[in-house]
Amino acid sequence: MKEVARSFEARTGHRVRISIGASGTIYSQITNGAPFDVFLSADTTYPERLAQEGFVRPGSLSVYAIGRLVLWTRLASEIDIGRLQMKCLTLAKVRRVAIANPGHAPYGRAAMEALREFGLEQAIKPKLVLGESASQVLQFVSAGAAQVGFLPLSLVLAESAPKDGRYWVIPENAHTRLEQAAVILKGGRAEPAVASRFLDFLKGSEGKTLLEKYGYSLPQAHQGKKP
Repeated sequence: MKEVARSFEARTGHRVRISIGASGTIYSQITNGAPFDVFLSADTTYPERLAQEGFVRPGSLSVYAIGRLVLWTRLASEIDIGRLQMKCLTLAKVRRVAIANPGHAPYGRAAMEALREFGLEQAIKPKLVLGESASQVLQFVSAGAAQVGFLPLSLVLAESAPKDGRYWVIPENAHTRLEQAAVILKGGRAEPAVASRFLDFLKGSEGKTLLEKYGYSLPQAHQGKKP
């Protein structure tokens, strides 16, 4: 989003301020009066809920990207995550597994679904450490507070991400498709036309290029596929 914002500012002269947090946390802030103009969620549930509750400008909800979930570990852990894949979570040396809190983070919910899909939920549950957001999960693993973490691929590929790690991309059929939706909010301070222009930019050719750079796929690429 920081790179998208920089490009949008350069093209339009409009300034973009970004607030980053778990989708459920941002949802709560919006319902309590936070003056955001656009909400980019890691799922469709929170934007749809806001639309039902009257916080969204009609007709503005759209899916802008499909996210991917990965397992990430530091190189220093010497865990062969590429070969072992989900089985690495059962290793004795893996004492803590970090995920974003599934109560308000869509990638955390997807992580729990993947554990269930691979039949590991009960075995791994005692090892779980919950982060308030995906960014905190990355901090936990980077600092050694957990040996492995479930993360968005986009976060692993970010310019600011640690370069001392390795990851394995979890199959898409192991969890609900991570459709990410955007809405324009009624409580914002910017002109609706500016917010709409930002979303048009995000879904346009330059925005699509940036999304793909960070590991997202585009909604049209999934048309007709089972969610």
